[in-house]
Amino acid sequence: MDITKIVVLSGQVSVGKSTLAHKLVSRFSALHCSTGDIITTLKPDVPRERKAMQEAGEALDRAKKGEWVAQGLRQLLEQNDHNGLVVVDSIRVKEQIHALRKYYGTKVVHIHLSADETVLSSRYKKRKQKIAELKSFSAVLKNETERNIYKLETIADAVVKTDRSCEEDVFVRTAAHLGLYPLTARALVDVMVGGQYGSEGKGNIANYIAPEYDVLVRTGGPNAGHKVFHKPTPLTFRHIPSGASNAPNAKLILGPGAVIDVKILLEEIADNGITVDHLFIDPQATIIDAKDIGKEQKLERIASTQKGVGAAIARRILERGGNVQLAKDISELKPFITKSCDVLEDAYFNSQRVLIEGTQGTGLSLFHGKYPSVTSRDTTVSAFLAEAGVSPKRVRKVILVVRTYPIRVGGNSGPMSKKLSYAELHRRSKIPLYDLKETEKATVSKTQRRLGEFDWVQLRESSILNSPTDIALTFADYLGIENRDARRFEQLTPDTINFIVEIERVSGAPVSLISTRFHYRNIIDRRAW
Repeated sequence: MDITKIVVLSGQVSVGKSTLAHKLVSRFSALHCSTGDIITTLKPDVPRERKAMQEAGEALDRAKKGEWVAQGLRQLLEQNDHNGLVVVDSIRVKEQIHALRKYYGTKVVHIHLSADETVLSSRYKKRKQKIAELKSFSAVLKNETERNIYKLETIADAVVKTDRSCEEDVFVRTAAHLGLYPLTARALVDVMVGGQYGSEGKGNIANYIAPEYDVLVRTGGPNAGHKVFHKPTPLTFRHIPSGASNAPNAKLILGPGAVIDVKILLEEIADNGITVDHLFIDPQATIIDAKDIGKEQKLERIASTQKGVGAAIARRILERGGNVQLAKDISELKPFITKSCDVLEDAYFNSQRVLIEGTQGTGLSLFHGKYPSVTSRDTTVSAFLAEAGVSPKRVRKVILVVRTYPIRVGGNSGPMSKKLSYAELHRRSKIPLYDLKETEKATVSKTQRRLGEFDWVQLRESSILNSPTDIALTFADYLGIENRDARRFEQLTPDTINFIVEIERVSGAPVSLISTRFHYRNIIDRRAW
């Protein structure tokens, strides 16, 4: 058993010790040692009322010089296979802390909570405890031990005044003093970003690497569908992270920047058997309503997918204080509501790896794409980090996904560098024309996509904006149907290998993942990580 720290709390009644203890237990999986429970174990006939418990504790102090707390803790530890943090709630005399230090040495950290007596008196009136309380705080202070608890402040490792801080402030200050927040931000987060106009095949790449991660985060909204190979039929994810099926134990997060169609999300949750202990939806996420979808149906001039994402974001900005619903306001989502930053902080604390799956592509960025033929948000790594609530300092890898022939949504969706016909792609790749057209029907809008030649300027600009550490190249079979049978890099056609070498020169990053076809064994993995 490896106990990292034993947090010993002291302070007068109503100062906030139990609240702090419960937060430490909830957030850091601490083992809770209640001195009240120890008294009940040692003296089972003592009534569960304040005065009787005070007197029983004093009797034990006289008989055992305060060592009964340390002995009770030792017994609790023997009964529980626990590694990590322990919280002792609470001690009342200096002999108790001295005994704990004698048994456990430098692992003991003594936190004393204090507050003005007028505040404590007011709080005491509102207490709801399992034991029978005395009539007033002044009645509590008639006990000499209770009256002198404030003196423990002089021997404590840290003192927190709870009348000057809210409950969360007290918790944060205590956790920081205990060193539970790392002083350096370890790079544990990898980010996946599209390098073109979306539909680069990010879903399949995310699904392939998902088992390597403990937390999967999805950004954006339902206007982006990420398709994953699955038998008998492929899976399409419009809200849930694409790696959910391949990493069943990973935590799934929709962060505060997510835009949610509740009906679509609930269907995905049901279809994929997602449980409340795996999916975490930030309370601040934006909700799409029917009016948002109606507004976007009038936006044919920019080939909108008409899923209400842009209208919902605009309404959130323009109607602050108005009729705007967030995820926390939707009753069906309440079981999943949790602040994503709390889930991420737990992941960092436990050195767990996080994958952020960005949606759409850099070429569609509201700020960096060719306006007005853009989407309703920024679609670069920096934006995905903001939407997820992740600091850039946390980033370890940036995977830029590009396809051999970029596409755009059908219709008036904006310019491409050089257009390409399906007939010409069929001639070059030898893939049947029908198969090409079926593959290139949009996942969400179901319209026929437009094809283009590989845009080297776009690759360079996307690399500047996103600083990729790795490139994932998809649709290698479009460079030659023979590539579908390649299992190793050297088995790709010579023209494909030359193409990859040039991508590496232009982007300044290695092509470390290559997708050869839509298949369960479709990835050539060249990563060194």
